[in-house]
Amino acid sequence: MRCPFCLHDNDKVVDSRSADDGHAIRRRRQCVNCSKRFTTYEHVETRARLTVIKKDGTREPFERQNIIDGLQKACYKRQISAETLGAICDDIEEELYTRHDREVPTEVIGHAVSDRLRQVDHVAYVRFASVYKQFRDLDDFLNEVRDVLESDTNSKDQGRLFRE
Repeated sequence: MRCPFCLHDNDKVVDSRSADDGHAIRRRRQCVNCSKRFTTYEHVETRARLTVIKKDGTREPFERQNIIDGLQKACYKRQISAETLGAICDDIEEELYTRHDREVPTEVIGHAVSDRLRQVDHVAYVRFASVYKQFRDLDDFLNEVRDVLESDTNSKDQGRLFRE
């Protein structure tokens, strides 16, 4: 397992326990190189693999890590725990396997990620949306921010959206 901090591929398991009502194993790991700790989850793969249909029509196997990577980029320097990101990813993955038999378009995945991020953190949502929706210019960006502000007038992040 590669360390998410230094990318070194040598770690040791510090703690293991059952998670997700026995459907997964949660492992706390410590990097041998930088000594930082991180959490991984092991899931039994009992379902048929999903294939993702890219925008250009190509197909590739579904990779959970791609969702995690997108979430981490959107949530960079935001106070969102790794456990929250893992739960978001679990929820999206469960939805994809429940609603789609074999193939799922990238648009469906992007929409699911943006929906969850919008509920968790508006700044992370706008960051993700700027890539997912391929904003052409500043007006597209500002329109999305206005939409977020208008849809959630009680949000504590409203004033912070323009400052960050």
